[in-house]
Amino acid sequence: MRENRESVPRKGFRPVIGLLLLAAGAAAFSFGGRPAGQGPGGPNSATMIKVTDFGIRPDSRDNAVPAVIKALQACRGVDDPVLVFPQGRYDFWPVPELQKEYFESNTTDNNPKRLAVFIEDFAGLTVDGDGSSLVFHDRIQPFTVDGSSGVTIRDLSIDWDIPLGAEAAVEAAVDEYIDLRLDAAQYPYLIEDGKLVFAGEGWKNDWWGTMEFDGSTLRVAAGTGDGGCLGRNWKGYRAEEMEKGLVRLHHRFGRRPRPGNILVLRHGERDHAGIFLCDSRDVTVENVDLHHCAGLGLLAQFCENVTLRDYNAVPSPARTVLSGHDDGAHFSNCRGLVRVEKCRFHGLMDDPINVHGTSVRILAKPVPDRLVARFMHDQSTGMRWGRPGDRIGFIENESLRTIGEGLCADWTKRDRDTFEIRFQAPVPPGIEPGDALENLTWSPDVEIRDCRFDSNRARGVLISTPGRVLVEYNRFESSGSAILIAGDANQWYESGAVRDVTIRRNYFGPPCLTSMYQFCEGIISVFPEIPKPDPAHPFHRGIRIEDNEFFPFDHPILYAKSVDGLTFSGNRIVRSRAFPSFHARKAGLTFELCKNVKVEGNKLEGDVLGKSIALVQTPASELTVGPDQSWLR
Repeated sequence: MRENRESVPRKGFRPVIGLLLLAAGAAAFSFGGRPAGQGPGGPNSATMIKVTDFGIRPDSRDNAVPAVIKALQACRGVDDPVLVFPQGRYDFWPVPELQKEYFESNTTDNNPKRLAVFIEDFAGLTVDGDGSSLVFHDRIQPFTVDGSSGVTIRDLSIDWDIPLGAEAAVEAAVDEYIDLRLDAAQYPYLIEDGKLVFAGEGWKNDWWGTMEFDGSTLRVAAGTGDGGCLGRNWKGYRAEEMEKGLVRLHHRFGRRPRPGNILVLRHGERDHAGIFLCDSRDVTVENVDLHHCAGLGLLAQFCENVTLRDYNAVPSPARTVLSGHDDGAHFSNCRGLVRVEKCRFHGLMDDPINVHGTSVRILAKPVPDRLVARFMHDQSTGMRWGRPGDRIGFIENESLRTIGEGLCADWTKRDRDTFEIRFQAPVPPGIEPGDALENLTWSPDVEIRDCRFDSNRARGVLISTPGRVLVEYNRFESSGSAILIAGDANQWYESGAVRDVTIRRNYFGPPCLTSMYQFCEGIISVFPEIPKPDPAHPFHRGIRIEDNEFFPFDHPILYAKSVDGLTFSGNRIVRSRAFPSFHARKAGLTFELCKNVKVEGNKLEGDVLGKSIALVQTPASELTVGPDQSWLR
């Protein structure tokens, strides 16, 4: 069932000498129980529980949810349970008795969430798919792991019978119309009031967005991205069905897609994760293919120590380019170690990996040791944001400078959007309503190693955490920036000024930065959103970009804003002519409001375009350029 995985080449790189990152030593959760595999009978005392013993057969197309509920209940009565899906196909529909309110980060609040495999309050459980395909229907959350420890999900695939997105082949594109070929069985559609509408089990969705993929390379078509492959005002079209599966869109579109290319027609809400992990620790997802879901692929929220190994958010054999509905793996307000190894991401409708915290806005300071705060983004609200003992950062809103810290004594939810937090000591002077808070306790270390980031709608890896970060031996062929280090308390409210980031021995291929998305100012873009930067106090610090291979077709390789301590060294830069240059930035390296920057030991091959350094509000005295870097003229 599973495809062969091409490993990331390491030719020319120095061998790894040990691991640079260790799991953070934060205080452990108190879930009770013992680690997985440590039952009274020792590490080999696992007990197999088969879902087929509870009234479901593989390939029957019956609803597997009732059988899984019973099987999980049986797992509670044995030591070291392993819940097995004997190989085959299993189908899942929502059931009224398995719904629960969850406020999921970066997800639309449409509670209650409808659950399929619900793992709650387990201390040690393995879900073994035995290579099975788990196929879902309607809007539903395939896996939910809540308040558990020592959970492993392995050897299975997740897909949808009717996806919440559609592929269409471009058959013709002229001034007056575009002809699209659709698989009407896989993507049922209607023409209503002259518009193309998609319908499935329990839902009907308007088509609201489009991405264009090259039919030969299966990458996002260069120069499209969020600029829109149909141009502006494309929603003025009139749809006509020429024959079953062939739809003509009448309109003088601002841009015509190329015949032979594939359009992903986006519809549906981001409302359920594929795998949702919350308030849990020591969770592993391995040898899992996520072909589709109704929102973020994997979302870990307020979790400690999460490992993804051979987790692949990629299209199913039935589809060409469409995989996940949004991000591939999203880590919000986690701690300990987030480890992502030997994973692949292709055809996602948002970023493959995003690691961040959630900043909140201060509304009031009723007494010196209390603040009332609000979740500001409507897709990140309602979460239990604070716990007694959590270390909280006080952020001046305009400069994003952290001007003090406090310890949470108590946290009380007022309503979905607001809460009150009491501190162990008075709030620092100068912090007032309008400023922001950041939970520093829930900030993980991150390792991303040996992964492939193929063409997805947006960028590759987004990192916003003050923990130790290592990104090495990965292959990036992202549509936008390969790596984005952002952070803000004003728009997305995704917090996490970095303090210790190493990006080394990665391959950044020619497809990187072929389209523009938000914050894509270089193949590597360090772009915090700071309304009024304080040059004396940069937002980020401690970024090392070393011994990588870049194959840029355009000028900008690195853009860095508000960083103290940045090294760009030992990198090999080879000119690519795979795509025409277009980017507004014409310097190879841009340093804006930066301090303590070092550029040395980089090697140039071919007529690289970006042979210059641009300093923007960065004094020349803050830049050290090695004597071997004369090509940076």
